[in-house]
Amino acid sequence: MNIRNSAKAIIIEGDKVLLTKNQDDDGYFYLFPGGGQEHGETIHQALVRECIEEVGKEVDIGELLHIREYIGKNHEHASFDFHAHQVEYYFVCHLVGDVGDDNKPTNPDSHQVGIEWVPIHDLLQYRIYPKEIRKHIIKYINNEKSPVYLGDVN
Repeated sequence: MNIRNSAKAIIIEGDKVLLTKNQDDDGYFYLFPGGGQEHGETIHQALVRECIEEVGKEVDIGELLHIREYIGKNHEHASFDFHAHQVEYYFVCHLVGDVGDDNKPTNPDSHQVGIEWVPIHDLLQYRIYPKEIRKHIIKYINNEKSPVYLGDVN
């Protein structure tokens, strides 16, 4: 089995963070824009491409905020993610231009139904994956320390 690299964008404007809105049998869930790195692509190139695909906008990439591993067999979705092992790199990003109603994802994920600005102080009330990162984003906005490496969390 291979380990997959993935780049994720933490796009904050004011007191909100931009997430992809997705839907499954349990209702809505939210993810940070981004996705898998392709062969021959840098992690930054992957993140820019994925944000265009999922948000419809290019991003400027800032600091690496967190690294998260996901070893599927250890988590709630083990029944279908048992063989998954992914390392995700979470970067603070800024949109190039504004997100308006005319911005459309060019290649949204299969469960994606849109994008949404979510109030940071309400993150714990949303079904966001990975769940663990919600408290670290709140700490970040409050200028509190968090580890860069979060480990195998969901």
